[in-house]
Amino acid sequence: MRKYFQKKYIKFAIVALIYILVVIWIGNYWLLPGLGIIFDLYISEKVNWTFWKRRDGNNNSFIEWLDALIFAVIAVSLINIFLFQNYRIPTPSMEKSLLVGDHLFVSKLAYGPRMPNTPIAFPFTQHTMPFFKSRSWSNIVLWPYKRLTGCGNVKNNDPIVFNFPAGDTVVVEDQATSYYEIVRRTAREFQGRDSYGVQTPKPLGYYIPMARKEIRSRYEVIFRPVDRRDNYVKRCVGIPGDTITINSGVLYVNGRVPPENPGQQTTYVVGTNGTTINPKAFERLNVSKSDQTMLSSSAYFLPLTKQNAETISKFTNVNEVSAIYARAGEFAPHIFPYDPDLRWNEDNFGPLWIPVKGMTVKIDTSNLCLYDRIIDVYEENDLRVDGSTIYINNVQADSYTFRMDYYWMMGDNRHNSADSRYWGFVPEDHIVGRPKFIWLSIDKEATGLNKIRFRRMFIKVK
Repeated sequence: MRKYFQKKYIKFAIVALIYILVVIWIGNYWLLPGLGIIFDLYISEKVNWTFWKRRDGNNNSFIEWLDALIFAVIAVSLINIFLFQNYRIPTPSMEKSLLVGDHLFVSKLAYGPRMPNTPIAFPFTQHTMPFFKSRSWSNIVLWPYKRLTGCGNVKNNDPIVFNFPAGDTVVVEDQATSYYEIVRRTAREFQGRDSYGVQTPKPLGYYIPMARKEIRSRYEVIFRPVDRRDNYVKRCVGIPGDTITINSGVLYVNGRVPPENPGQQTTYVVGTNGTTINPKAFERLNVSKSDQTMLSSSAYFLPLTKQNAETISKFTNVNEVSAIYARAGEFAPHIFPYDPDLRWNEDNFGPLWIPVKGMTVKIDTSNLCLYDRIIDVYEENDLRVDGSTIYINNVQADSYTFRMDYYWMMGDNRHNSADSRYWGFVPEDHIVGRPKFIWLSIDKEATGLNKIRFRRMFIKVK
């Protein structure tokens, strides 16, 4: 009996218990034979699972370093998949709630970690190998979407890290722009040429296939699985079943204006009496140099919070502070769902219902533009339209039942955010996690130690 209280038996018991709990959490009981490997590692020691080093005798320093590196890579990879991950804010779409250079601790447990779609990949890369600029994952093994049990569900106003929904297809030479926007932009160019020529321009849909062919002939176009698409961070303003409306820049959720985040920004024109605003004043208000655009010697174009706008309006040399909004009914071709009949823009949008898993909606050619990407791409059906008749998987359809929940994401920097207004719904299988706190913040415009924003370190993300 005494031998079972030896250190190796105690270690085996602890590791085996943790392993069993993880197998139950994952729900794949085919992994239980892995207990045999754990037993051999700690008890029987018949197989040298760490074949790169000797069991008996000393290893040289290189082997010791290699062993430590392999352990660290495996441990950190598992932590990144199941527990948490670092994410750096690259763009100002969430300012002033989150700043460019903020490094976030993103919890995977908040909504439940996803099992990877592409388990074979180079460690610590999203989609591109460093230096080689080639694909960092393999398609040899592709797993279906599965989310493990987490600590809660996505709620309204949660900041969310998610995979870019329109990032499935990418133009390698212009990765900053959505492939689909490049296609639509090229199609509009073709349509514009006809409008200047002798031909009567046709509907935009006529030019879309021509635009796809043109782009694929000129550029390298690649596909990325869900978990290899770029990570974005936005605020979830709409959850499944909500109805989203934007009137003159004011967001309504189910007919009500939600509480505004203090860091939320809108673009303003600030007019002066001909003098410039003191740069120190901008520093005190945390208005970065990259946000300051001078329209003339007496006018600025600035993204501001309501509080900053009120403060600037009291400057003695400022005589105008006016928010800028697109006019209602002014069609913006880059705004989802890109339908001129709806005439939506970034400041006047909806109403739009957000799909719920298991719910059925009636579809026809008048509203298919809202759901065609869900049906065709996210839920992988064969969608075809012949005149006014819709076919799903070669069966005529006038309704559709959703297989996933969907969300609506918007940046707090309302006029400087590529968000759901531009590319539509975010499927549940794209949700990565929730940022919990900022563990490091780097100001690229500062120098020396001032580059580190110490006051932002370890503050909670709201």
